Amino acid sequence: MSIIETAAPLHEAHRDNHTHRDVNGGWLRPAVFGAMDGLVSNLALMTGVAGGAAAPGTIVITGLAGLAAGAFSMAAGEYTSVASQRELVQAELSVERRELRRHPVDEMEELAGLYVSRGVEPALAREVATQLSKDPEQALEIHAREELGIDPDDLPSPLVAAVSSFGAFALGALLPVLPYLLGATELWPAVLLALVGLFACGALVARVTARSWWFSGLRQLVLGGVAAALTYGLGALLGAAL
Repeated sequence: MSIIETAAPLHEAHRDNHTHRDVNGGWLRPAVFGAMDGLVSNLALMTGVAGGAAAPGTIVITGLAGLAAGAFSMAAGEYTSVASQRELVQAELSVERRELRRHPVDEMEELAGLYVSRGVEPALAREVATQLSKDPEQALEIHAREELGIDPDDLPSPLVAAVSSFGAFALGALLPVLPYLLGATELWPAVLLALVGLFACGALVARVTARSWWFSGLRQLVLGGVAAALTYGLGALLGAAL
């Protein structure tokens, strides 16, 4: 009879309520932070230009240029970063695969030693390591998890990372430009929409943190507002000096 069959049934309250937050953030965290990056950087860029008494057309061009430049930069940087990380992981997996093929007994003892270091009895640790090492691919997966802290079957995709970063940044950066594209000729509608977007993004971040939604939203709104105000003042000073 298997361990699963002989194990006592889970208590109903534990089974139904024992859940955890997604501590890795899943797709939500990088998407929201990418959008916030686009919002803050493009809002600051546009307010800085507006502070220098630029015409509405100049502000629109600045905002669109900031959107494109930032989105492409984010995509290129994310692609390169994730691709480099993936290549490093694959190189380490190749080393581990070669060692498993050349020195299977040593690798098995190494795995047993890891379990012993975590409190498993030596005899049981060796038996578990022996069983897990019978399948080379399973052995590789176990060693990768235990020694490298990675899952060989769940490596990030550089293309997905690049496209996600591009889309999230572009969406955030579009908000401060949108009022101008819809006919606005003053800065305040762009600032208002961007601040609402920052509050919404901050509130969404609360889904992967322990903070309340209003605290996270207000914090992001204040930080974005301060950045916009400072760049507006800098733009005004430079505009007056030039």
